[in-house]
Amino acid sequence: MKISLNNLRNKSFAIYGLGITGRSIIKFFNKNGIKNYNIWDDNNKIKKKYFGKKIKKKRKEFINSIQSSDFILVSPGINIKNSKMRNILEKNKEKIITDLDLFYLSNPFIRSIVVTGTNGKSTTCKILEHILKKNNFNTGIGGNIGNPILNSKIKRKSLMVIEASSFQLAYSKFIKPNYALLLNITKDHLDWHGSMKNYINSKFKIFRLQNKNNFALINSKSFIRNFKKNKYLSIIKFVKIKEYKKIKNEIKNDYLNLEANDENMSFIYTLSKMLKIKKNSFIKSLSSFKGLSHRYEIFYKKNKKTFINDSKATTFEATKFALRNRNNIFWIVGGLPKKGDRIRISKLKKNIVKAYIIGKNKKYFAKYLDKKVDFLLAGNLKKALLSISGDIKKYSKKENTILLSPASASYDQFRNFEDRGNQFKKLVKKYARKFV
Repeated sequence: MKISLNNLRNKSFAIYGLGITGRSIIKFFNKNGIKNYNIWDDNNKIKKKYFGKKIKKKRKEFINSIQSSDFILVSPGINIKNSKMRNILEKNKEKIITDLDLFYLSNPFIRSIVVTGTNGKSTTCKILEHILKKNNFNTGIGGNIGNPILNSKIKRKSLMVIEASSFQLAYSKFIKPNYALLLNITKDHLDWHGSMKNYINSKFKIFRLQNKNNFALINSKSFIRNFKKNKYLSIIKFVKIKEYKKIKNEIKNDYLNLEANDENMSFIYTLSKMLKIKKNSFIKSLSSFKGLSHRYEIFYKKNKKTFINDSKATTFEATKFALRNRNNIFWIVGGLPKKGDRIRISKLKKNIVKAYIIGKNKKYFAKYLDKKVDFLLAGNLKKALLSISGDIKKYSKKENTILLSPASASYDQFRNFEDRGNQFKKLVKKYARKFV
């Protein structure tokens, strides 16, 4: 289907969900003269912020607009199967597209790098953007990284870096990445996708939408087998971590030299070579890169004590990297565990002095930690930190790490992982004197 921005002006749309993505779509429509759209959100408080006639007053009215619309734009966070509009959305599933689709349909000239995977997407995207800018590429960044792609400032010859979640890919139909990076796949979002098979299929959709002139970057032989089985058209580029490790020691950046970043960096190095960025330029570019907030963020050091905000670690697979890279850890863990996730610390317990469990699912985490490491049912961040400030005095002669890496979602106590991380940093600042 060939659709341009001009064609979009003649189409009708139903927008379901007024989160950050939904609002970016409305802004895009208004900016580009797309007038035929209707809006709905299940949250009445959110709806009240919008007073235009585009907001349907009654659910039935919006359902009618779904039936008559050319396209439906569903917020990535909305799971159709659990939605109040499940029946009507299932019947009209072929009409569902995403903000990523709108971006590609309205910018057919754009070259793009699309990154997906369970862990490391945002870090990989930010490092890529940094390298490209340092090497004079006309580039921008957007997508699931926190900046909706439709809000991105682009130029005609831009090479865009886009983070794509499994939610977005599940609904997308028109994205065409020149370079598609699949970093890894571990159990995550099974409550949304329903099964591991569905989750994997959503990730591999990134290749299904490519053509024979596009490149697929993969680092797993099992991924290649899946790729070939489904007869995707793009060119496979196998990423070898050992190639990156040959130059790793030349990079003067303590954050990037962590073992946890080796997988991300191997993809970045492979792609950089494909983009003809010279090795010396690649290495030089990375010296000035600073890590992302809430991702293994070392934000405070005092008296042999290092405080790390790793709030973005919402699965144990993500937390595992932080536990591997530190010793004498006072570990704050807990929240809403992901479906199918498991806490396995047998090989990591030597690095942990004590764990402090927060959130509403304390018994769940206690079950996995019992008889493996010493732990306290702290309940919340404040109690956890105050408890650590007392316990840590026993280890004053050692280098100690106070680590927030929850291995779970945040919604039981916080708005999101950013809120959790920011509150942690505020509390550390408030009680820093207790750690002297």
